[in-house]
Amino acid sequence: MSATTAPEPMESLPTRLPDTPVVLDRREGPFGEVVLRERGEHFEIIANGCFLMDTSDGRSERLLIDAALAALPVGRTGPSVLIGGLGVGFSLVRAAGEGRWGRITVVEREQAIVDWHRDGPLDRISGPALADPRTGILHTDLLTHLRTTTERYDALCLDIDNGPDWTVTEGNESLYSPAGLAHCQDRLNPGGVLAVWSAQPSPAFEQALRNAGFSGVRTEEVAVARGVPDVVHLALRAG
Repeated sequence: MSATTAPEPMESLPTRLPDTPVVLDRREGPFGEVVLRERGEHFEIIANGCFLMDTSDGRSERLLIDAALAALPVGRTGPSVLIGGLGVGFSLVRAAGEGRWGRITVVEREQAIVDWHRDGPLDRISGPALADPRTGILHTDLLTHLRTTTERYDALCLDIDNGPDWTVTEGNESLYSPAGLAHCQDRLNPGGVLAVWSAQPSPAFEQALRNAGFSGVRTEEVAVARGVPDVVHLALRAG
């Protein structure tokens, strides 16, 4: 009777930890590299190695829209909103889910981000909002649009950086300068609202808004698990 040979052990396959990010797409754009990553059940957007946002929360991105709508003059019907930065889509989805908004315009300079929403993984978040007949996407730089368009809006909801004091690209600094805030004023209807997202409070930016002639300057906070709160800076153009 022949002896039975024990089978050789199989090599164990490497196991990916749930919180290990996986790169879904990486592209070089006109302003540097943009990356879409998946981490567990969530997506992340990285620009030039700088973490921009993910889909783990979204409260402050929704507040950007809600606070702007609440600050508009009572009785204004079908107000128009410009959303600066498509990101992971939370602000757009919030605006499209609110029937009181009229025209919804999203300005996004990175074609990759637009593609991830239209034909990629982020479609599961923003698909219905993009299909809303009120929604329009402009593939252009926000600062260029504010300087060159003749359109006016009832609300500007801007989320293109980690805040006025922490910009993604150097050129974005001009948005928060006196000239940039003047362009924002020009693009708002009387009584219109400027709402700016930030990963931290910025008293200096609040003062810059007052210096630029905005009224009703205030900041709303969203507490986070660790560190300083996310905030939305709000200001009104005089009616």
